[in-house]
Amino acid sequence: MSEIFGNIHSIESCGTVDGPGIRFVVFTQGCPLRCQYCHNPDTWDINKQANHMSVGDILKQYEGVKEFCSGGITVTGGEPLCQIEFVTELFKQANAKGINTALDTSGIFFNRDNTEKIDELLKYTSIVLLDIKHIDDEEHKKLTKHSNKNILAFAKDIKKPMWVRHVVVPGITFKEEYLTRLGVFLAGLHNIAALDVLPYHDMAVPKYENLGIEYPLKGVPPLSHEQAMEARNIIMKAYKAKKEEG
Repeated sequence: MSEIFGNIHSIESCGTVDGPGIRFVVFTQGCPLRCQYCHNPDTWDINKQANHMSVGDILKQYEGVKEFCSGGITVTGGEPLCQIEFVTELFKQANAKGINTALDTSGIFFNRDNTEKIDELLKYTSIVLLDIKHIDDEEHKKLTKHSNKNILAFAKDIKKPMWVRHVVVPGITFKEEYLTRLGVFLAGLHNIAALDVLPYHDMAVPKYENLGIEYPLKGVPPLSHEQAMEARNIIMKAYKAKKEEG
């Protein structure tokens, strides 16, 4: 079998926010979403010149730091599902070596009528980190330029442990109505291992300026830690109430 290559934006050793434990994080190139708060706009174009790496290249690099990356390998992006064949082969080989694998995805490419490729990938995936951008479909379209229907369908379909990640943005997702609806939705899932409520920040502004791209949320203040805790409490209150209803 010939080697499968991926277009890799970058690799981070010793990542602490991309799944359980300290992890080896692979950032893939390519993403169809245009999230207004995206902090990696340089990963959008899948054809942008990046690091052309084989599965073997990735695993060899991991082997060199595995003593420090006890958590395993996380593939993020961009959107890893843009290069699903590559990620599947990487996870397959990692799985055979007993390496924990985490898929950080929006699930945007999920298609309930054709799940063959995603099902194959999930066979070798230890945990899914699912980014739910916005619970309201119309607001999701404004925020990302795409519907959330495939994403929410994917959330319901995942059988592996799942970490849900949700960025809370002032004036966009930091609203009690939407946070409550998210909590109710999550209560209908049965495999949530964790919930990360992430406060919006504007640290990517210089990157947009360097790329010559207008930053969509210019002027929106970062969310404070206290506000993020408030948002999480609203989500969990709705989650627990819905669970108690049965």
